[in-house]
Amino acid sequence: MIHYSDCPVCKTGSIAPVFSAKDNTVSHKNFEVWQCNACTARFTQDIPEQDAIGAYYASENYISHSDTKEGLINRLYHTVRSRTLRSKMNLIKAETGLQQGNILDVGCGTGAFLHTMQQSGWKTTGLEPDETARAKAASLYNINPLPSPELFKLPNGSYDAITMWHVLEHVHQLHEYVDQLKSLLTAKGKLFIAVPNYTSSDAAAYKEHWAAYDVPRHLYHFSPQSMKILMKMHGLQVIQTKPMWFDSFYVSMLSEQYKNGKSNNISAFLKGLLSNINTVFNKEKCSSVIYIISKL
Repeated sequence: MIHYSDCPVCKTGSIAPVFSAKDNTVSHKNFEVWQCNACTARFTQDIPEQDAIGAYYASENYISHSDTKEGLINRLYHTVRSRTLRSKMNLIKAETGLQQGNILDVGCGTGAFLHTMQQSGWKTTGLEPDETARAKAASLYNINPLPSPELFKLPNGSYDAITMWHVLEHVHQLHEYVDQLKSLLTAKGKLFIAVPNYTSSDAAAYKEHWAAYDVPRHLYHFSPQSMKILMKMHGLQVIQTKPMWFDSFYVSMLSEQYKNGKSNNISAFLKGLLSNINTVFNKEKCSSVIYIISKL
């Protein structure tokens, strides 16, 4: 287990426990969530080391690896995904100013997003730690992702866009990854990082039962402030943020189950809707936020 005495995001020592959250997916163990008073990042304390955490992903319910459509929530995920893939593609094109280019997707799962980009004429590279997900990417889309350690062997200055859709919160080598991502970007390249936002109103409503804490798989729980501080530490800057509207509903449906032991789709819908209403006035309050990042 890894026990932090300093904040893993900003490296300062002003940290304290917030609450204990349960792993509802695999182990059903409790893990403490701590917060840094300096950068406001939260993080999971006493996490399994990198070589040991794989066991906590070993579940057919872990959708990014299994691509399962079992159950209402997973069917909803796939329905929404088919719509959001195109919006992600359009975002990449708009922010890079390119109709075609070279893109790296870190943590590409079963390859659906890379397939969308490939169909639009982009040259694609995928990285994925899970062998099962890599095999599914090959069988579904004829895409062959590389194992994640290959990130540090890719040529510098090669990518017009690098994406991490709900991936950075899983990465043990946080600062090494951010440094390498910066090196891999072209001079005008853009980095797109989507992560859950614990400062959202749905997170506040569900507290330790908020599904996007997803301990211990989520090592860090970012606030917009902590993401901006992290990027600045590595010579990068957040130039824009975008809300991920559907996440509040998906996360709230899971959170209802975790909190009450059963589904309550009406309550989940209302909490998700309220979260999105709050986001209309402040997009950095969305359940999940896309950070668009460039070099300083």
